[in-house]
Amino acid sequence: MESFLEQNSIYIVLFIVLTVWTGIFVYLLNLDKSLKKIEEELGDSLNEK
Repeated sequence: MESFLEQNSIYIVLFIVLTVWTGIFVYLLNLDKSLKKIEEELGDSLNEK
């Protein structure tokens, strides 16, 4: 196991970095969806007044 980690450490680092970037991307997509929903609700309430 130790020799595997020594020989393939770059792939492990790349996997971790890819996982972190994927998590950031998914978080930003969810945030964008939430903000669009809030903007629509505010726009609707401002148009009613």
